[in-house]
Amino acid sequence: MSLEVLDRHSEALFEFLWCPVCGKEVFTHIPFEGVFCKNCNTQVELQESRETRGYEEAVLACFDSTTTWNLHVDEKLRRDLPDGSARVKILGAPGAYKVDWWSPEPGEDWEPVERGEFDDLEEPSEVSHLA
Repeated sequence: MSLEVLDRHSEALFEFLWCPVCGKEVFTHIPFEGVFCKNCNTQVELQESRETRGYEEAVLACFDSTTTWNLHVDEKLRRDLPDGSARVKILGAPGAYKVDWWSPEPGEDWEPVERGEFDDLEEPSEVSHLA
């Protein structure tokens, strides 16, 4: 029997990872609850992959949009996951991670939001103008 490690926190991995719902890169760990995107509250659970293909690390990041905030309100700044969840396999080592695959596979019906994809569409903060 093999032991799976759940909710493993690797700072380097979280520097690489981004949320496929909103494209943000900041995650919050709530003890005994899990890890969530700080922007939209999508939950992410990390699991070690059984197959590494010779890479130092092979991690499955499983995203769940059950806890995501305001998907219906902010749909122009968020993209729901197919059937509420998606997984990505990440291979590599700190500083050299790469995406191996997404499940379900991106296609016509669904594309994960890329890192920072909606950054230029967000409403600008209030700016005071001097006369």
